[in-house]
Amino acid sequence: MMFLPAFMPTFATYLYNMEILGKVKIIREEQTFPSGFTKREFVITTEEQYPQDIQFELLKEKSSLISSYNPGDRIKVFFDIRGREYQGKYYNSLVSWKIEGQGGDSSSQSGPPMPPPMPPTAAEMEDDLPF
Repeated sequence: MMFLPAFMPTFATYLYNMEILGKVKIIREEQTFPSGFTKREFVITTEEQYPQDIQFELLKEKSSLISSYNPGDRIKVFFDIRGREYQGKYYNSLVSWKIEGQGGDSSSQSGPPMPPPMPPTAAEMEDDLPF
């Protein structure tokens, strides 16, 4: 069994409890499936040198979290990365569990607590490429 020092991040640290800032671009209608499962998708545009349009999902009771926002609103999205395999192909989704407006007011119940941010590695600090 291998022991990691307390400051050493695990792979799961990078996959869960992430956050990103951006402006709401699209808010889609809630989808209800025959099983009773519901989801709602929305897209934000990041505010950086090379803006990206990023789609998120809100699942089940969380699907109403985006309802109080409109296109153009600045928000912070807290999310987890989920992945799955289907018929030999792999799919990823960004599942949001909390949304905060520009003023920092929370419009949702909070999900799991956020881990402290990890310090950048030497390689990350030397790399100034936008991707």
